[in-house]
Parts: sequence; C-alpha cells; structure tokens
Amino acid sequence: MSLFVIGDSHLSFGVKKPMDIFHGWSGYEKRLEENWRKIVNENDTVLICGDVSWGMKLNEALEDFKFLHSLPGKKLLMKGNHDYWWETKAKMQRFLEENKIDSIDFLFNNAIRLGHICIAGTKGWFYDSGAEDEAKALNRELCRLRLSLQQAQKLGGEPVVFLHYPPISTRAVCSEIVDLLLEYGVKRCYYAHLHGPAIKNAFVSEYKGIHFYLVSGDSLSFCPKLVEKI
Repeated sequence: MSLFVIGDSHLSFGVKKPMDIFHGWSGYEKRLEENWRKIVNENDTVLICGDVSWGMKLNEALEDFKFLHSLPGKKLLMKGNHDYWWETKAKMQRFLEENKIDSIDFLFNNAIRLGHICIAGTKGWFYDSGAEDEAKALNRELCRLRLSLQQAQKLGGEPVVFLHYPPISTRAVCSEIVDLLLEYGVKRCYYAHLHGPAIKNAFVSEYKGIHFYLVSGDSLSFCPKLVEKI
C-alpha cells in the first residue's frame, strides 16, 4: 500500500473549460491517466491537493468524479481555490453514494491515518493574495488546519500536511501557517497551486525543520508523486 499526491487536476469533462490552451497542458487528462495507471495500484491512495474540477456545482463535476473513480486506488480530495462545487462533507458524500462512486473521500476538517503516517490538511491561504478579507480568510484556514492537526494528534503517527496554497515561496513565508506546522511537529508539507512560470518561485527545500514539496499537476508532468510506501 502506498500514498501518492498530485494537485490541480483541473478536470473539465462536464463543462467547457479547456486547460490545453496553456503551455504544457496539451492532452493532460490522457497523460494523467496513463501515468496514474502505471504506478498506482488498487490498494493505494492518491490525494489530490485541490482544484480537482472546473464544475461550478456537484452535478457539473460528476463526469470528473467518474473519471477519477475509473482509476486505480482510493482518492482523497481537498478543496482548492477553483473548486466551486465544494459543499458540506455530508452533502458531497451523499452525492457520491447516490451516483455509486465509492473510491472517493474528502479531507475536510478531519485527518486520516494510513499506516504510520496521518494525513492532515486544508486549502490554506496565499501569503500575498491581496484579498480585502485576507485576515478573515487566513484565520478560517488556520482554524481548519488546527482542527485537522488535532484529529491527527489523536490518531497518532507522523502528521503529514497537505495544502492547496503554498505556505512558503522563494520570496515570502506565511508565518502563521508555518508556526502552526511547527507547533504540531510537522516535518513534511506538500502544496500545489503554482503553474507555469510561477513554478520557478516554488520553495522545494527545508525550512525550520520542515520539508516542503510542490505537487501541482504540471510541475509533476501530471504524474502522481509517491509520498510513502506503507
């Protein structure tokens, strides 16, 4: 059993939102599927760090869920800044049950133990978003991350954190999020969101004892990254 991660699948089988207009995204769905099938087995888990689907509502994301369901392994989905279809966990789970999709679950105000590691995380917040309600949004995500880490602490094992937004770059640090990771003894943090030219600003190294990894789809050439063999 292994845990893999990739972010920003940006699927759009149910809506017209082509990503192949961007450099490097040509045929990305096929590339993702081929790479996934080469390395992921049925007893593995793949976590998608947000921006899963361009659907605006759950029913518009259904074809994307069906595509993921057709791939090997269990899938854990997180919310990204473009996941407008996202609802309460109960509503999303009920929708999947109604459509007979049983290989997908959600990381949302919770934590999941896999072997000796415990998966925790949330969308996070960008350190320089410029949003008017930035302080409020950051505070909300800090509360969600703390709740997830508290659950991980109860479950035991090494807490490994997954975020959509990068908490650190080569230019700046979101100290509030990093401090929370340090408080709970996190040593590994995976994030997504950065594409194209922005990838050059990604911090992929160690900071204050935490190893940070970029896992956006195009940064990985649309191949899920191995986190751990369990």
